[in-house]
Amino acid sequence: MGGLMRPRSARSGARLAEQVAPRRVLVPLALLPVVVVPVVLALAACTTQAPIPGDTHASPTSTASPTTPGSSTPTPTTTPPPDDEPAPPDDGDRVISSRIAKDWGWPGPGEPYRVAHENEVPIAPPPAPPLPYLYSIAAGAHPSDNPPYNQLSFRFQNGFPSYDIEYVPKLIADGSGANIPMPGTNAILRVVFRQAQAHLENGTSSIVSAPAPVIGYPAITRYASGGDFEGYVSYGIGVGRPADTNPQTRVRVYEVEKIELGRHLYVVAIQIDATPWR
Repeated sequence: MGGLMRPRSARSGARLAEQVAPRRVLVPLALLPVVVVPVVLALAACTTQAPIPGDTHASPTSTASPTTPGSSTPTPTTTPPPDDEPAPPDDGDRVISSRIAKDWGWPGPGEPYRVAHENEVPIAPPPAPPLPYLYSIAAGAHPSDNPPYNQLSFRFQNGFPSYDIEYVPKLIADGSGANIPMPGTNAILRVVFRQAQAHLENGTSSIVSAPAPVIGYPAITRYASGGDFEGYVSYGIGVGRPADTNPQTRVRVYEVEKIELGRHLYVVAIQIDATPWR
């Protein structure tokens, strides 16, 4: 222990300080550019632009997402379906978001399309309706698309309702259970909107515009209301008779959230494949 504690001479201590001191100063300065530059480059590489949903009017740098939570396996898309509303567009019109809620398929009896949306009820304070309410209906034929299709759009305010879509042998009226005739159709596609209404709080209809019951398209011949009863709004869509023998006409469903003429609309566009009539 005595040998380890022997003091060093002043001259040897000075030589030791000369050897050590430069290392404490030069090493960090030499490494500083090597450490800082990769960090800056890494941070720059991590800055990316968020995906842009379909918007025919908004600037390319804007982003948006649906405001209604809850849905069944959505497929985002940047190409919303054509708007069949006859009203001329307004400068403030824009698409907020669009998605394919259900892709092409056959919702046969017992195999319905089911799309769920969660809405806190009441969704709006009085005097507004407490549920998503049907504002208008629009129809359109799109023969040049691939595949070609006919479309019936249900346009809501206050949010997206949940809904079921299914081919049925006949259309039954809600509440009364009466059979609703659908002449000139080969099949009936029934649409039931849940937690929805088609009337205002004063009891009058909330629908401001709708096509005539007889549509006259090859795939969509007509439509009829099945009822507006206790939070359920139902419609029957008459599907025409195709030229071939396959009765399983395909269906696709789009959802579009948009601003139109100053109104915030939630559109459920039901498309019927018109390929068999091409």
